[in-house]
Amino acid sequence: MAATKKALVKTALPGPKSLELAKLKEMYISKSISIAAPVYIEKAAGSIFYDVDGNQFIDMGSGIGVNNLGNCNREVVKAVKDQVGKYMHLCFMVTPYEPYVRLAEKMAKMAPRPYLTKSAFFNSGAEAVENAVKVARHYTKKTAVFSFQHSFHGRTQMGMALTAKEQPYKAGFGPLPETYKLEFAYCYRCPLNLRHPSCGIACADKIDEVFSSQQFAGKVACLISEPIAGEGGFIVPPDEFFPKVSQICKKHNVLLIMDEIQTGAGRTGKMWCMDHWPSADYDMMTTAKGIAGGMVISGLTGRAEVMDETQAGGLGGTFGGHPAACAAALVQMELVHKNLDKVEKINKYMTGRLKKMQKKYLIIGEIRGKGAMMAIELVKDPVSKEPAVEETKIIKDHAFKNGMILLSCGTLGNVIRMHPSILMPKSILVEAMDILEGGLEATVKK
Repeated sequence: MAATKKALVKTALPGPKSLELAKLKEMYISKSISIAAPVYIEKAAGSIFYDVDGNQFIDMGSGIGVNNLGNCNREVVKAVKDQVGKYMHLCFMVTPYEPYVRLAEKMAKMAPRPYLTKSAFFNSGAEAVENAVKVARHYTKKTAVFSFQHSFHGRTQMGMALTAKEQPYKAGFGPLPETYKLEFAYCYRCPLNLRHPSCGIACADKIDEVFSSQQFAGKVACLISEPIAGEGGFIVPPDEFFPKVSQICKKHNVLLIMDEIQTGAGRTGKMWCMDHWPSADYDMMTTAKGIAGGMVISGLTGRAEVMDETQAGGLGGTFGGHPAACAAALVQMELVHKNLDKVEKINKYMTGRLKKMQKKYLIIGEIRGKGAMMAIELVKDPVSKEPAVEETKIIKDHAFKNGMILLSCGTLGNVIRMHPSILMPKSILVEAMDILEGGLEATVKK
């Protein structure tokens, strides 16, 4: 018997109730808050959304990589309910509480490197990034801060400065703090016009040149990088990249900060994405998104000597490490760890289907990603690699009209990204890939 379809569209999209709410949004919410799918959700369970008009959607966005175990995981929800029944808010800086301490302990035990032992907790990922830079500057007594092209590190002043993409994240919000950009290992569109592996990871050598230059020698506090460039297009660097970058940072006494906000908590098949490159050393990592199953929390975890160098009171925040979020994270992290084996199965099926699609549809220029963090870069021509921006929008819209929430990304706006829950049932994943293929078919025919 065929599996019952989970994507179910009963009304025109958006439906009448969603349109009613959209009018209120227009009246009362800043137009700067954009929406990817204009339907208003009434409830969610696992990998399925139910909107206010009775439509059902397969969730391939996971709240932008947050719901790694799906929406409203029962054990996580129970942990939150149990905690809020005890106390809602105390402020750890006033009267400390056990969930914060236990979460710091768990982060140290689950850290991708044994020397990452001390943590501090905040609210958003951008706040964790801000504090990472603060700590790096305080510890090194240096000021220059570097990030990579195609990076995304948040929407605060420093977060925007570190982020590469101008529109819509940075335009008109300056002046921003002074930061500097390096070339990321984007092999499909190599900025140096070289080919891997014969290139010898020349993009990393360029970092050494910059750090050795008269302008920056002895002045660089830190380099922050995502293990996989997320918003930039799910760009996965070659295996030699981060080990080489870490050696260059050591050579110049530059702290290396890994931004695991989108890639962490099991998303790529390892507890942390940097577990894929065990020989690369670094000093701090930022976390958020998937660590608490949808509750609001972020973390900064690093070497003890780095994290302890700032003065007492130098880090903090009223809601940082909220007790309910800490309780959720304690359960979420344990559940993710127990279910890591499921990620390989999801990746194997997705990769297999995407490769078949690539042979059939030349619009797919490259398939990339790790684990349950997969993407396709779309091009008008496989030789010229001209970005297929409009086609990307059409495919995303086709998915929406057929009952699937699908997100795009990429510096050039031509990447379809997929963030399925690591617990997504095979039947739903098959249906999701069928809808994606339908979108490719419809787009190519046009």
